[in-house]
Amino acid sequence: MRLSVLDLVPVRTDQTTADALAATVRLAQAADRLGYTRYWLAEHHNMPAVAATSPPVLIAYLAAQTTHLRLGSGGVMLPNHAPLAVAEQFALLEAAAPGRIDLGIGRAPGSDPVTSIMLRGGRDDSDVENFPQYLDDVAALMSASGVRIPIRNQDYVLKATPGAVGEPRLWLLGSSMYSAHLAAAKGLPYVFAHHFSGQGTAEALAVYRSEFRPSEVAAEPVTFMTVNAVVAPTHAEAQALLLPNLQMMARLRTGQPLGALDLVEDAAAVAMHPQAEAIIAGGRAKAVVGSPAQAADQIRAIAEDFDVDEVMVSPVASAYRGTDPATAPAREVTIELLAKELF
Repeated sequence: MRLSVLDLVPVRTDQTTADALAATVRLAQAADRLGYTRYWLAEHHNMPAVAATSPPVLIAYLAAQTTHLRLGSGGVMLPNHAPLAVAEQFALLEAAAPGRIDLGIGRAPGSDPVTSIMLRGGRDDSDVENFPQYLDDVAALMSASGVRIPIRNQDYVLKATPGAVGEPRLWLLGSSMYSAHLAAAKGLPYVFAHHFSGQGTAEALAVYRSEFRPSEVAAEPVTFMTVNAVVAPTHAEAQALLLPNLQMMARLRTGQPLGALDLVEDAAAVAMHPQAEAIIAGGRAKAVVGSPAQAADQIRAIAEDFDVDEVMVSPVASAYRGTDPATAPAREVTIELLAKELF
């Protein structure tokens, strides 16, 4: 089985952004050393607990400090950006780290409405209806031939970079049936955000596989699973390390004020209201959490249930008071223990 990592670059209450980035470098280097397949960075904006706002910047940062991992976006939220800007960024990354770059693209804004408008230069129209065309534009612009734009009586050739000899691997991300239908129609590799949604995953993958049309990008359906994970020597410790993330997600889903990710001791002292507790229970049920043997069994079950040969884990463990702020030892332990059990 192949294992990969999704990293939102979480920021704990004891960390600065610089600390969180230092911890991410350590985590990526551990994944590189342990034999993980890919390491993806997310795009979220204006969230106190998430430092991953710019996947291409982080990919370049980690590419210089790792050797084997495929590095990519999980994902770039295309409505926030001009297709040419995305194509230029990832074509350049591919030139700098050939054969190691994935471009995962999503349709959601990855932020609140006000932030989304500011990302688009003050426009309140996300242009979502043009998303399929923009997806095609990104792919064409990254290719060696580029795009020919008719202007008056001649064609204007537009390319993301000169002299391209390779292209990033393009993936479509989603948490709805829309993305499953679109990925199948365009013959793209597809990843359902099971770690975030957890609802409709089997249905979306079934639609994708049944409707898939072969393309130059993929001759047959290509997909894998994403799942939140916390692995520790004991089940009880894993549950304690997971709780701060679950509480943060409950606050997000119930419209409560957000802050940085709590430390384990602080989360244990928090009393949540019944609606939040129900969300926490749901998140716990769909996460991979437990001792190494328990977690490995859960990963195998996920791979079998959804018929995938790769699982991407998002290590969401927090930390105990007194932890070095520039580290995230429980996140590193999660991927180390999984690797020992599954590789």
